[in-house]
Amino acid sequence: MERRASPYRHNGTVDEAAEQIAGTPVEGRAAEPVTDRDPGPEGPDVGSGPTPTPVTRVVDCGTAKLMPDVDRPRAWLLTVDGAPQSYVDLDAPTDLEFEYARRLAAVLDAAAAPAEPLDVLHLGGGALTLPRYLAVTRPGSRQDVVEADRGLLALVAEELPLPPDRGITVRAEDARTALEAAPEHSADVIVADVFGGSRVPAHLASVEYARAAARVLRPDGIYAANLADSAPFDFLRAQLANYASVFDHLCVIAEPAVLRGRRFGNIVLAASRVELPLTQVARRVAADVFPARVEHGAALRRLIGDAAPVQDARAVPSPRPPDGAFSIG
Repeated sequence: MERRASPYRHNGTVDEAAEQIAGTPVEGRAAEPVTDRDPGPEGPDVGSGPTPTPVTRVVDCGTAKLMPDVDRPRAWLLTVDGAPQSYVDLDAPTDLEFEYARRLAAVLDAAAAPAEPLDVLHLGGGALTLPRYLAVTRPGSRQDVVEADRGLLALVAEELPLPPDRGITVRAEDARTALEAAPEHSADVIVADVFGGSRVPAHLASVEYARAAARVLRPDGIYAANLADSAPFDFLRAQLANYASVFDHLCVIAEPAVLRGRRFGNIVLAASRVELPLTQVARRVAADVFPARVEHGAALRRLIGDAAPVQDARAVPSPRPPDGAFSIG
């Protein structure tokens, strides 16, 4: 029997959740080691025992909640202030429930030969969905995960711990600061999934940031980012202009309804100095339960139009999503 694509879809449409949160900590909001949990008859351990229960905790950037999936004994949805951030099945880390996560995974899968290890810098951590995925699909990979929310990192480490010896390093730091400090040509792939609340922070939306990413990538490396926008795509067009000024090859991956401007949604951007594996990625996302399209070349140049690269001083965050776009039922 075919498994549903996502158990936490909003209004039966594409999952608009932003998997990672906070490019910068919220000043004045310290993480509080306070848990609101009914331990139930099986005790307080999350991820074990027959009756897992929700866990709620105040973290740096809001109130985080881990909710068990009633259909899977060790699967969890992470929300922050009610917005879905990550979904993880500890028993099946390659099962990606959020559509945009599967699109980012399609880029990771096409970045090198199957099972070949990669050096990956993840900007944005959440519940570490993609690092867990890559540790299984490409064993031996070296992964550096940067997440600004210390309280969230503590919650995930405590309740959804990583298996040992998977080559994943997790640290609390601002994404831009970590990127600018990373060694030159040290990453095969950079995955950026950083949202402050439900918006990409402005300091991760400038051409200077794009140049910093290019410096860290190896000559054939790939930058992949989860963005969000809707028509008239002012934010997306500016981002494409930023990366087109730095990289020779670009594409975007999204559902046709989003690309046609019919509604707000997630859009994955990929950029490289060398040709992207477009055919492989396009086949993968087109075959998804919720198919997506890959736009590149002339279509992308038309979308960019007269948009110009945005300097740090003029950078703005991604648009605020409509009410309900990043929420669950």
